[in-house]
Amino acid sequence: MSSLLALSNSLADTVEQAGGAVVAINAGTRVSPSGIHWRNGIIVTSDESLGRYEEISITVSPGQSLPVTFLGHDASTDIAVFQLQDAQIPVAKIGDAATLKVGHLVLGVARSGEGDIRAALGAVSVVSGAWRSMSGGNIDQFIRPDMTLYPGFAGGALVDAAGYVVGMNTSGRRGTALTIPAATVNRVIDQLLAKGRISRGYLGVGMQPVRLPENLKSDLNLTANTGVIIVNIEAASPADQAGLLLGDVLVKFDGVAVTDTGDVLALLNNSDRINKPVTLQVIRGGALQELDVVVGESQVVEEGRRQEARGRRHEGGGRRHRR
Repeated sequence: MSSLLALSNSLADTVEQAGGAVVAINAGTRVSPSGIHWRNGIIVTSDESLGRYEEISITVSPGQSLPVTFLGHDASTDIAVFQLQDAQIPVAKIGDAATLKVGHLVLGVARSGEGDIRAALGAVSVVSGAWRSMSGGNIDQFIRPDMTLYPGFAGGALVDAAGYVVGMNTSGRRGTALTIPAATVNRVIDQLLAKGRISRGYLGVGMQPVRLPENLKSDLNLTANTGVIIVNIEAASPADQAGLLLGDVLVKFDGVAVTDTGDVLALLNNSDRINKPVTLQVIRGGALQELDVVVGESQVVEEGRRQEARGRRHEGGGRRHRR
């Protein structure tokens, strides 16, 4: 057998094995996105691709559909989670996306609404560290596979050469393929199963980016060109109780420089900070001051509809934010 034929057969076998855990999500859209049977009874998919969260079924093979129940979602990481009762389909073999290197061959595995398995072959074109989505979601690793995500591939699996599912595929800007790594998917699932919601930090402020004058930067020995100005403070909020004032310009959050509202959102998205004190460095009256604030917990409603989720995902860093 030639080496090329052996590779072809190996790829086909990998698709067949991984595809058993890949389903189609029937959620009121023209093209059904794919989903992954991530853990026993737990289905994950692309939140952005859903048309609704109720009356959902999954197609597991041609002619076989099963009902699932919505557990919750995190629009900021594009992950929606459903529960499948009495699961009789294979569970994905979950791997570690940290093992990926640029140039590694990977497969995108999806399932059509009719139940047929589909696949795309590509190579990993970009691998880098943690990043933040447009709506402030913390993603553990930036992965861009060089492959075309055909309609219905969003929510499907990225499979490595060993047959492990290392992440969930989704669409980035201009339709480019991106992969949400397994570590991020696991974190979202764990939080939804434990709390029934996604916990995020809360300060109780409205904020927007502001450019810092050159003379002020020089006087205060600051290197960043922008900070985040406080334009609203909710009564009795953590920010209010800590003494934050309108017009304060936030430049550091617990020692981390912030230059945009997205920086603050990303830091608050870390649930480990909830109910713990952080130090905010602000410019007030032309001088630097430090304030200690105990981060509260945002009451994020997870049963919002698709248009609300899409609105949060596509908020730009230059817009006004409340958190």
